[in-house]
Amino acid sequence: MTETGVMAEEHSVEPAPASPTERTGGAAERASDSDRDRVVGLLRDHCAVGRLTLDEFSERTGAALAARTRGDLDAVLADLPTAQQPLAQVARRRARRWIVAVMSESESKGRWRLGEHTSVIALMGECHLDLSQAEIDGPDVVITAVGIMGTIDIVVPEGIDVDLTGLSIMGRRSLQVHDVPVLRGSPRILIRAFPIMGEVKVSSRTASSDQH
Repeated sequence: MTETGVMAEEHSVEPAPASPTERTGGAAERASDSDRDRVVGLLRDHCAVGRLTLDEFSERTGAALAARTRGDLDAVLADLPTAQQPLAQVARRRARRWIVAVMSESESKGRWRLGEHTSVIALMGECHLDLSQAEIDGPDVVITAVGIMGTIDIVVPEGIDVDLTGLSIMGRRSLQVHDVPVLRGSPRILIRAFPIMGEVKVSSRTASSDQH
């Protein structure tokens, strides 16, 4: 075969077909467990610095764990800084470290901020805490609840890790959260309850429930 024939044959070779990833782009790639874990970790970081409330963390973590493609995971983080950007502290509300009701009623709901350690005291009164839209400080939050002939009612989003301990003296402690798996990467709410002739009740609500 002549040199000219070889060159002609080389020029006639067709390029290899593009792979499915090259044709459709990375967004259509199947997500792996490590991809999901990475996104859940980022969501936890964003929650700890106040970009997400506990309810938003719960919703987005559920979406991340159910994601089938990398595009689905990108959508979960669409309005948040990327991993390459520093997770700087954002302007935040002042943390509430004391919540007290003396022969009265106190209600904390909507978008508010828990301190790393918050004390709640109900003296012949009632304290209602809805943590669904609350901002938190760090991966663990401690709530010390003291009900002296009073009632303390704490509501947490479904799937958030809750630990209730303490001591009841002629009183009652109750944990009535939904029997669902704790969300991977969930921050922990540590509740230390001390009802004295009173009650401390912890219950959960689904992320899809209406806000009141």
